[in-house]
Amino acid sequence: MFRTTLLAATLALTFANAQAETAKQPLQMKVYNADGNSFHANSTLIYGEKEAIVIDAGFTRADALRIGANVLDSGKELKTIFVSQADPDYYFGVEVLKQMFPNAEVVATPAVLAKISSKLDGKVAFWGPKMGANAPKKPVLPAALKGETLTVDGEKIEIRGTKGPLAHRPYVWIPSTKTITGNIGVFGGLHVWTADTQNAAERTLWIAQLDDMAALKPEVIVPGHMQAGSKLDVSNIAYTKQYLQTFEKNAAAAKNSAELIASMKKAYPDAGLGMALEIGAKVNKGEMKW
Repeated sequence: MFRTTLLAATLALTFANAQAETAKQPLQMKVYNADGNSFHANSTLIYGEKEAIVIDAGFTRADALRIGANVLDSGKELKTIFVSQADPDYYFGVEVLKQMFPNAEVVATPAVLAKISSKLDGKVAFWGPKMGANAPKKPVLPAALKGETLTVDGEKIEIRGTKGPLAHRPYVWIPSTKTITGNIGVFGGLHVWTADTQNAAERTLWIAQLDDMAALKPEVIVPGHMQAGSKLDVSNIAYTKQYLQTFEKNAAAAKNSAELIASMKKAYPDAGLGMALEIGAKVNKGEMKW
């Protein structure tokens, strides 16, 4: 009798656990898309039933406050702030978020952290006067992430692209929802930032990374930067790849940056973030150092 009762209780518990697992809600996502003053950069809030992480902290203090408000509205515990890239529009906002959520861990991959550390003083000196009260007062450096995964309520979030020449430009892959976010490689409806890839070989590596992303067959793509209202789908990968290929062809044909800018504007008349084109064209035609 006792063994029968114990077996029944065990089966009931197993069934209950299976039901609970089945009923577990998928991870949710909310994207904050900054305006042109912050280069249309995206920050992504990922949350489950109890926990949340923020992927990228925004550029201005105002951006960070809005990102923080999304966390508060979610009602979840912010576990981690992950800085995916070494550009200021990804990490300047950490200071404000850390003040709002002091228990949250702030991390970046070792390669990204190394880039941030080497350029932080120069970035603050350059952008601080331009941003005024919206600039960080005491920028917060992330810690080095150990491993290549994060978790939200036990759900694994992978950091990919952490090896090789583009180790400082990784991206986030969420297997359970087939989502790519936390990247600088994908743009949506904007001129693509090419000032940091100053030769054809680097842009070829970039395109290869885009192909790696597409091979995952993602259902959701959150570009690193996007025009407001852009679709969050695989079309952003195709757009960015085509833009880079067009830029390569036009850069080879152009005598100077003015010609390159004109040809890219003709090819992408509706693209925003003209500053990215202007700086990228000047840098890649040898008229400006970056």
